[in-house]
Formats: sequence, structure tokens, C-alpha cells
Amino acid sequence: MINQTLNIIGTQDNQQIAVWHITDDEFKRTCCDVQTNNQNNSNKKQNLLFIHGAFSDKSVCLGIASYFASLGHQCFIMEWRGHGASAQPKMPYHLEDVAFFDVKATFHYLLDELNLDNLHCITHSGGGICLTMFLTRHPEFVDKISSMTMFACQAFAAANTPSSYTKLLLSKAVTRQIGIIKGKSLNLGTMNESYYLLSQWMDWNLNRNFSSYVSTPISQQLAASAQVIAKPLVKPVLNSFVKPLVKSMAKPVPKQARLNVTKLARSNSRPKDTSPPIDYRSLMPNITVPIYSICGTGDSVAPPRGCLKYLQAFKNSKNQFREFGTAHGNLENYNHTRIFLSRNAATEVWPSALDWIERNSKEA
Repeated sequence: MINQTLNIIGTQDNQQIAVWHITDDEFKRTCCDVQTNNQNNSNKKQNLLFIHGAFSDKSVCLGIASYFASLGHQCFIMEWRGHGASAQPKMPYHLEDVAFFDVKATFHYLLDELNLDNLHCITHSGGGICLTMFLTRHPEFVDKISSMTMFACQAFAAANTPSSYTKLLLSKAVTRQIGIIKGKSLNLGTMNESYYLLSQWMDWNLNRNFSSYVSTPISQQLAASAQVIAKPLVKPVLNSFVKPLVKSMAKPVPKQARLNVTKLARSNSRPKDTSPPIDYRSLMPNITVPIYSICGTGDSVAPPRGCLKYLQAFKNSKNQFREFGTAHGNLENYNHTRIFLSRNAATEVWPSALDWIERNSKEA
């Protein structure tokens, strides 16, 4: 039986974050004998931290965490602020808040309070981005991680074609008007996300950079997009969707939309980060932890090319990349969600992550 124990930890900015401890009762009854008889260091119990992405909570990680727990590994799932059992902040927050406060507090809890002697990190989508940013600012934790496994993770290469650029720019404009994206309604996940949080990821991809966040006006991106999207096959999309949307933004805004924009404007009063701007991409090579990047052929949020570029930015020859799709002999062309949570993933993707962790486990 899988046990889920909730631990609430505090962050430096006074938020309450949920860290779930996942264990398997069946393994507990036999683990002592198994560990006594096995001398191979890959059989030593490992500690795994799971970090979900946007539109998600603990439930997205529970399947793969239960899989590892059933094999005797000790698993922890961190839920972002405003997600799952974590407290809902009163102020708007973005991915850097999750990285520099939530992830940091979780590492201190696991390594300082629980005194774990090994730690592997498994992330999905934005969870990998947050972990990356955290480690660029806190390199003292790099040597404490045995391995990282990133499912569907990229930050600056989702808009490399005229059509993908146009779609992402349109998505940003629409999200700005509505204020939120409903995850359940669009089959994106269990949670809703705000424009304030999502615009950060959108801007990184539209601007093709990965640095400390400064919001880029849509009008500026529209002007810059002329060289990218003004091509025969994409012009119909531009004329049919983007231009009418931009014109509509000049019309009176509905009351609910005004409320959303007002809330967003108020977010400017949140405490500012006065530290110098950080180019995360230039600092990624400092993260020398062996990384296994997993992606799905059918993923449009984190396309294989984008995941590969993200992994290459670490500049570590020990890292490994793998795309799962029918062309590679796999069961399906996995999309953004199913590469992490599906029966087929449990059959052929999760075991590859297990192999990576065993190969990078420290000796007892």
C-alpha cells in the first residue's frame, strides 16, 4: 500500500509549501533483509524529489512516484505555491518565485532537516525549469544531487517555426485578455494558471532567451514578429487571428477582463528583486549533475528539438537525451502529459528513468 504523508514547510518569503512523503508499506516489511543481502550500490535505497510543472499538482507525480516507492526508493513530491495542498499566495507569483523560494526551502528541508545522504531529482515540464534556475543561483547544492531526470523540459525553443511563433504569440494575447487559462477545460492539467505566471514562459520562448524576467509588451513582439511570421503559409493565420485580436484590444474591455488586468497591474507593487539580472542560459554549464532528458515526439509544448537545445545548453557530455515515439520503436507518439503520466509511459519510459538513477547512484 502506498502511503502519502503531508509535510508543510515554510519559505523565506513566508509561504507554506506542501512536500509529500511517498512510501510503500509492502517494501517496508522486506527492505531490511533486501538491503542486508544486496551489496550492489544500485540496490541501496535512493531518495527522489519530484517537482511538477504548470497546471499540475501532486497527482501528476503520484503515478511515477508510486512506481519508484514500490521498488524501495524514498520519494518526495513538492507542490508549487498555489497548487495542491500548498497555500495560495495573496500576491501574484511567477516561476522564479517557485525556484528561489519553494525549491530552496524544499532542499533545505530534505538535506538539512532530514539529513538525506543522497538525492535524485525528477521533474516534469516547468519543474525542470525551476530546478535549473534554482541551481544557477545556488550552485552549492549541485554536488548534493546524484542525478536529474527531466521530462518534457524546455524554455526557449517552442517558437522556432513561423506557425509555432504565431500560435504562441496569439496564446499570449488571448491569455492576457482572459487573465487565466483553465487547465481542466483544456486538458492541460488539474490546475488553472495565471497570465502573470504563464507570460514568463511565453516570453522566454518568443524572445528565445532564458534570463531574469522582465515582461515584454505584446506590441513589441508583434513588431519584431514581422520577420518571423510574414511568410505565405502563415499570413492567413496572422490576418485571421492575430490582427483582429490586436484590434479588439483597443475596444472597451469587458468588466471581468478589466478586473483581471487591474489585478495584473497591481502585481507591479509586489516586492522587486533588486539583484543583478541573471542570464540563466549562460550559467547552465555550471550544473554538472548528470541529466537525462526525456521527450515525446507528439509534444508541442516541449518539442523534441526544444528539449534537445535545453539539454545542450548544459554542455555536459555525460548527459543523455531520448525521444520516445513510434519512429523509435515505442508504443506511441507521446504528448506533453502522457510522456510523464500514462500506462504506456509506465511500461517503457519510467524504467528508463530507473536505469538512469541506478547508474548514477552513489555508493553506500
